[in-house]
Amino acid sequence: MSSTGLKEAPSKTRDRITPIQNQSARTIQKFGTVIADLPLGLSEEVRTKMTAELNLMLADTMSMRDLYKKSHWQVSGPTFYQLHLLFDKHHEEQSELVDLLAERIQTLGGVSIAMAPDVAEMTRLERPPRDREEVPVQISRLLQAHKLILENARKLAKMADDRGDDGTNDILVSNVVRTNELQVWFVSEHTVDMPLVRAE
Repeated sequence: MSSTGLKEAPSKTRDRITPIQNQSARTIQKFGTVIADLPLGLSEEVRTKMTAELNLMLADTMSMRDLYKKSHWQVSGPTFYQLHLLFDKHHEEQSELVDLLAERIQTLGGVSIAMAPDVAEMTRLERPPRDREEVPVQISRLLQAHKLILENARKLAKMADDRGDDGTNDILVSNVVRTNELQVWFVSEHTVDMPLVRAE
């Protein structure tokens, strides 16, 4: 009996709120597989192929996102302020593409990559040095990465269209291609050699 006269329940509160740590269990889905019989109107074969290709696009996009953040942190010189802001804006836009691509893979019943070692292993983008580079080199590196992503996105969009995967085609054309094209325009304009004060 408690001081209030009520019968106390056995004290298990401490056990219920203690975090359960160091758990392990079997894998619920292997990487490279898709959920069978998912009612999307797309065959398992198509979904397996598309998720594999989308994971490559995801790895490239995650690398592109991080390349923009590296450039954002390390940019210098007279154009520092505008490029610092532009690179961060592009980083955020690439982050949105990362989420779209990962969710599309999961929607198709696949397993999306998520961790940096997997990205480093799978990306087709050239790895930049750890060193700080001059602005023209940073921009050239960004534009080359965009070119590779756009070439692969167009091929993958065509593949998705040929296989009847309209959802993937739409994401690639409406989001990946258009975002990367717009970013190419904004970044490439910084490489045009124009007089700043007096016209030639």
